[in-house]
Amino acid sequence: MASWRFTAITPAGTLVRGVTEAGSEAEAVAFIRRQGNMPMEAVPVGGGGGRLLRAGAGMELRLRRTGLKRAEVAAITRELAVMLGAGQDLDRALRFLLETAPGPRARSVLEGLRAEVRDGSTLHAALGRRPDSFPRLYVGLVRAAEAGGNLGSTLERIATLMERERALVATLQSAMIYPTLLVVAAIGSIWLLLTRVLPQFVPLFEQNGAALPRSTRVLIALGDFLGAWGLWALLLLALAGFGLWRSLRRPAVRLAADRLLLRPPVLGPLMREVLAARFTRTLGTLLGNGVPLIGAMAIVRDVIGNRAVLATLDRATDDAKAGVGLARSFERERIFPARTVHLLRLGEETAQLGAMALRAAEIHEEAVRLRSQRLVALLVPMITILMGAAVAGIVSSLLLAMLSLNDLAQ
Repeated sequence: MASWRFTAITPAGTLVRGVTEAGSEAEAVAFIRRQGNMPMEAVPVGGGGGRLLRAGAGMELRLRRTGLKRAEVAAITRELAVMLGAGQDLDRALRFLLETAPGPRARSVLEGLRAEVRDGSTLHAALGRRPDSFPRLYVGLVRAAEAGGNLGSTLERIATLMERERALVATLQSAMIYPTLLVVAAIGSIWLLLTRVLPQFVPLFEQNGAALPRSTRVLIALGDFLGAWGLWALLLLALAGFGLWRSLRRPAVRLAADRLLLRPPVLGPLMREVLAARFTRTLGTLLGNGVPLIGAMAIVRDVIGNRAVLATLDRATDDAKAGVGLARSFERERIFPARTVHLLRLGEETAQLGAMALRAAEIHEEAVRLRSQRLVALLVPMITILMGAAVAGIVSSLLLAMLSLNDLAQ
């Protein structure tokens, strides 16, 4: 028998730590589960042990920039779930993944995983030693699945969660590509007109001594300023952006900015749909893997990222501890769309909160796709009209100046 130091979350959502005597890590985990708690970490006293899921900050599926990419982890998880679902053992599944690895980085990670598993290590312990590739929530869910004997189905849920998260981000990124290109093209065109085209006419105007229209004089002065100080202006804007980014690290400023982000007429509803999709998808996945509601809420709050929503989740967690349903709390806060509240209420009434949360996530993800399309449909003509108006204004000023030269010649 050895001593194991453990960390767990009680059904009430509180963090507990202790020491137990057990012959192996699996026995220690079983002891924690018999107490009705969710095991988060179990390491031998005086020893190392695997890097397991810890309660608190950082329980998220967002990967760091080093290690495997998010897409690679999602693909590996999906293929591993398929192999285990087909009845293959873990060693053969890892060997298959190793043989079909898309690149040297994935092959190196899979080689290490398979070697450790063949040496007797559990999969979650092997994953936990690679935090740059496999985040702690991922490791914790695998750990719970190994203890419960449902590794294949859990990996299926994790893969779905990561794929939907990637699809959500890809939807937003794809929607903003075309408007961004239009903005860059508009700024570049106006910059060239003011700094390269317009100065070509200035000597002609000066030689003839014509009285230029005020709009033309303003544009010439603006072109001279951009030609002389344009790079410094860009540097100043970059410094201002950096200062804004630094200020957002202050909790009060970040909270105000996050609240402001949810208010604009078009962007606000889109951000609410994105946050609702992220919340319900993660909550449904955790509940489907047997995580208690209070413990799931403690984990979900670390994948949201919006301080205004985090405050709402904290109040909802307190209400849940007091016996008040999530739907009633969210209805009072009015931070999520109405459909989120209705579906969560239905899930609570039918004791299918996890399944209804996943269903709500699908609806919100589709809403994000539709709202993104509408946003692009609104932004593209607006940018095009503004760009055309700016170019037309510059050309009109040049034409007015040329007409003044003709009047002078007559």
